[in-house]
Amino acid sequence: MQTINTAKSLSEQCRQWHKEGLTIALVPTMGYYHAGHASLMDKARTLADKVVVSLFVNPTQFGPNEDYASYPRDIDRDTKIAAEHGADLLFAPEPSELYAPNASTWVEVPEMGSLLCGVTRPIHFRGVCTVCTKLFMLTQADYAVFGNKDWQQQAILRRMVRDLFYPVQIVGVPIVRAEDGLALSSRNVYLTEEERRQAPEIFRGLDYARQLVSQGETKASVLRDAVLRRWAAKLPLGRLDYLQVIDSENLTQLDQITVPASMACAVQMGKARLIDNIRLN
Repeated sequence: MQTINTAKSLSEQCRQWHKEGLTIALVPTMGYYHAGHASLMDKARTLADKVVVSLFVNPTQFGPNEDYASYPRDIDRDTKIAAEHGADLLFAPEPSELYAPNASTWVEVPEMGSLLCGVTRPIHFRGVCTVCTKLFMLTQADYAVFGNKDWQQQAILRRMVRDLFYPVQIVGVPIVRAEDGLALSSRNVYLTEEERRQAPEIFRGLDYARQLVSQGETKASVLRDAVLRRWAAKLPLGRLDYLQVIDSENLTQLDQITVPASMACAVQMGKARLIDNIRLN
């Protein structure tokens, strides 16, 4: 596996692979790898001749009071994991490599980016779209692989790719969970012992809503109230950011389930902001 730190070298290598008739799958990550990241790399390995993994804690998707400085990092361990899971190239740049001092160009999908996580993280998806655009341009990837835990991010990137005619296919990979149901996240390391004990109730609440839908419930308000009652009893350390029933494609809030729907949430557990979602129908 190669490790490359400059945008120029990344672009040159990917152009060479394309000249040779090889396809490329890109796995954009911020590092501190767990089994969820490994599943993205494993999927990418099945899609293309070459796998590029980017390891970049993107400063533009963090707000001023968020955890950019403290976000967990372990590049040596991540390099080993990427190599073990079939990466041909690891792109690990410094921020100055992707953002010039006077950078002033942004890419965003404002309507979708202002929903759900975008309410409390207003610049987040602008940063995500901009850095992914840069990575798509540098690699000219045929496929880009993302985890379904970040469903809003994935839906926004699908819309961006559609609207701007990027020649890349967005591929989603199912959420990888711990045995007790907690969605794997690099930020899980922030949890205290008691927070970690309660955190699986996030998913159990969502799954309870899914069970109600399978029994015929279609009212979003009923589903939401049922989950909130459960969390009040079983997740006392959680502080709700949002819990919504949404159209799975365009992310708009639903009152009644008449289309493919999901329930999505963000819950603050101490220092960790945990997101999760589940398809309801």
